[in-house]
Amino acid sequence: MAGKSLVLVTGADGFIGSHLTELLLREGYEVRALAQYNSFNNWGWLEDIPALDQVDVRCGDIRDPHFCKHVTKDVHTVFHLAALIAIPYSYLAPDSYVETNIKGTLNICQAALENGVNRVIHTSTSEVYGTARYVPIDENHPLQAQSPYSASKIAADAMAMSFYNAFNLPLTIARPFNTYGPRQSARAVIPTIISQIASGQREIKLGDTTPTRDFNYVEDTCEGFLALARCEAAIGETVNIASNNEISVGDTLNMIREIMNREVSFITDDERMRPGKSEVFRLWGDNTLIRKLTGFAPRHDLRQGLTKTIDWFTRPDNLARYKADIYNV
Repeated sequence: MAGKSLVLVTGADGFIGSHLTELLLREGYEVRALAQYNSFNNWGWLEDIPALDQVDVRCGDIRDPHFCKHVTKDVHTVFHLAALIAIPYSYLAPDSYVETNIKGTLNICQAALENGVNRVIHTSTSEVYGTARYVPIDENHPLQAQSPYSASKIAADAMAMSFYNAFNLPLTIARPFNTYGPRQSARAVIPTIISQIASGQREIKLGDTTPTRDFNYVEDTCEGFLALARCEAAIGETVNIASNNEISVGDTLNMIREIMNREVSFITDDERMRPGKSEVFRLWGDNTLIRKLTGFAPRHDLRQGLTKTIDWFTRPDNLARYKADIYNV
């Protein structure tokens, strides 16, 4: 993947996808960015990137196989990030997750195969592991479907890998742990905490604060994607992108409170609690494999990443986009 190779980012209008698009532009790639079709012609978070005039933005839907074949034409590498990701919404609309995450991945892989795409980086999630049976979680850890969302991603990963095994599609499954940073949806815990504090609330509403997570700053996650795309030895592999650290949601709240220098208290909001057997209580990712394959290591520790994230969220024009007073499913 050298020089000015044409790369496609599906889900480029989303949180991680928009940051990956920016990174690829900085690295000199020609970028085709897929935003979900809508009649407003809104390109999501792509609208915020400074070099948007250098991006070939296409609007469409990965649920349509004909469109997928069209958008992957002449592409060297596909970074497949497009997905439905909100866990609570998957309790209400599970069929949407099957259509987008499983069928959409099938469509992208089939289109990539038919168009002779050189590399596919398929995006998984640490949610497929469920609550850790051992830590740190390596790529051999059992998969546990604790929500319809995680079930759809387990199936999507299997579909993607089947194209490597059955058809020799040069594919890697990138499995990022909990990514956070500027532009993240308010349905995620770190934006939820920051936006509530920044909007002046004294009582911060959260669900269970005891689960642990392996948080990764978005720029590091994107560097991990690129490192895997450049690594021939990663073809046919499933690879964690993780920090090899864990912290509880409660301790994360305390760190954010300290950085923002605000006196706030925490209250449990029952609406934000997952069903008991669906909550993932412990995530701590082993990043040995990605280090071995690519030499990649995250550049931000949690305090550094949170400081950058807080700086972005507390700018009035950014904070105004978030509805801090309601629960974002």
